[in-house]
Amino acid sequence: MLRFLTAGESHGKALVAILEGMPAGLALDFDAVTAQLRRRQGGYGRGRRMAIESDRAEALSGVRHGVTTGAPVALVIPNKDWENWQKTMHVEPVQPEGATGADRPAVTRPRPGHADLAGVVKYGHDDIRNVLERASARETAARVAVGSIARQLLASIGAEIVSHVFAVGPVTLDDPLSVSFEQARDISADAPLHCADSAVEQDMIAAIDRARDAGDTMGGSFEVIARGVPPGLGSYVQWDRKLDGRLAQALMSIPAIKAVGIGRGPAAAGLPGSRVHDEILPRAGAAVTGGMHVTRPTNNAGGLEGGVTNGEDLRVSIYMKPIATLMKPLRSVDLTTMAESPASIERSDVCAVPAAAVVAEAMVAFVLADALLEKFGGDSVAELRANWQAGRDRTAARFSVRTSG
Repeated sequence: MLRFLTAGESHGKALVAILEGMPAGLALDFDAVTAQLRRRQGGYGRGRRMAIESDRAEALSGVRHGVTTGAPVALVIPNKDWENWQKTMHVEPVQPEGATGADRPAVTRPRPGHADLAGVVKYGHDDIRNVLERASARETAARVAVGSIARQLLASIGAEIVSHVFAVGPVTLDDPLSVSFEQARDISADAPLHCADSAVEQDMIAAIDRARDAGDTMGGSFEVIARGVPPGLGSYVQWDRKLDGRLAQALMSIPAIKAVGIGRGPAAAGLPGSRVHDEILPRAGAAVTGGMHVTRPTNNAGGLEGGVTNGEDLRVSIYMKPIATLMKPLRSVDLTTMAESPASIERSDVCAVPAAAVVAEAMVAFVLADALLEKFGGDSVAELRANWQAGRDRTAARFSVRTSG
């Protein structure tokens, strides 16, 4: 079983992650981890914090000579902004001598749409900073580092993951499923919003600019596509083993994500079955979809049927609400007086949809890596690959083209 935990606050000293269950023998590319962390920091609409940080994950354990050992992998991502927050965020009972940064007052005005109010009620805090520092999306940097390792494990069996933004506010592509894996993969790394249609992307940028000028924020939608996912991952035999449910839980745990769709998603509810279900046809020539000699003219199911991967591209759409911190704040209450007051303002983004897509890629990679190990097992990458190849060969034999006579 693959699992991870994270720790750390937005303006604390560092973020920490522990990844357990990674098999031995995976040669890690930490430049690739850094590249994923940099992708998370990009995108049009990001705030000033991203100009400060230059995220890099350092492995503290579970890796020797660049290769995983099978032990838990511990990662740390230092916060460069820590030097500006030592007086506010020190862990010691008394402020240490030489602490730097401003000594900020307690936060007492919760922001609508954030964990602020619910958090102080749950944990009994007087200072909302105890809530917002951990509830912050800054934590997702640790997830991206973990997910980068998971996607390297997936790459060992030929699976790849990409994403594309298909909506920002009211500006949207007509049909996100029309964007192929190749089109999403070929989007330039410099694309401001990582949208497959440059003209639509310009309209998205204009919408973000209008929101910024109004002191507002903007949400949006994006899709994660995984290719090369073996058929048979997940299960239909119990509710908590269904892969679509596991993906939805992982993706809904990302801050500001409010909905997840698989394949055609919510639109499937308004169509007849004849226009939703993907026909299964024989295929001549080389086997595809994990060794099966079948083809699908459509992929409305998004690569999942009955909670199990079917060998088609896995396609998951994710919907993000606008960020809760507004430069023209909404009405709230000051918890010290219970009088009406404008919500507090924390340094924030206008739009972080492209960054959320990178986090979603990481979470999809983690869930798929966990399901891969569940299906094929192995305490080492060599054993995992051997089991995967044997399974692929069995599937190819089972679905081989029959000849009459």
